[in-house]
Amino acid sequence: MSDRVNRFLGDTPGRTVVKLLVVSLVVGFIMTVFGIDPLDIIEGIRNFFLELWYRGFDALGRVGDYLLIGATVVIPVFIILRLMNMRG
Repeated sequence: MSDRVNRFLGDTPGRTVVKLLVVSLVVGFIMTVFGIDPLDIIEGIRNFFLELWYRGFDALGRVGDYLLIGATVVIPVFIILRLMNMRG
């Protein structure tokens, strides 16, 4: 049982707890220095998905436009390269 726990954690439970405490301390310090709050991160993720939901359907409509614009360049280049490849 303990071997499976060690394999899951990547080390012994005690060493894993110490590593997590050290990393948490460093990350907490860095977040404080930059003025980042965990609730701001959660709110940002929530807002990201809401904006994606609201604007996503509009963005999907633009995919066709991007496809046509790109195809006006890609398809002629493809045909020219294939024709040049047939010669050689």
